Amino acid sequence: MSSKLLPDELWNEIEPVFPKYEASPDGGRPPAETRTVLTAVLFVLKTGIGWKDLPTEAFGVSYKTCTRRLDEWTAQGIWQQIHQLFLGKLRSADLLDWSRVLVDCSLVKAPLGGPKPAPTRRIAAAREVSIVC
Repeated sequence: MSSKLLPDELWNEIEPVFPKYEASPDGGRPPAETRTVLTAVLFVLKTGIGWKDLPTEAFGVSYKTCTRRLDEWTAQGIWQQIHQLFLGKLRSADLLDWSRVLVDCSLVKAPLGGPKPAPTRRIAAAREVSIVC
């Protein structure tokens, strides 16, 4: 399954970006291989299943390991590094097509917070008693 989700060519390109996990000198279970964890993460993202539904027997890692590593990799900026790596490769091969770039201005913060909402008008008290209980 890993060859379909994470081909060898792709893994060989991105492997140096990921941190190396060493076994603890105090003993305990050895850390799961990074490629195995990444493949399981890709499986969850591709299929859309819940993390707790990840078939542990198929990948040999638990969903807790996957989510913990995913959080670590995000905090370490791994995804940005991979993005920069491939942008650099595309740029050096002159394969970047800038005509397909899109900036979505709906996500750009308005200067000074944008227009202020008008104050809510006061409503006079009802003259009649409501018949709705």
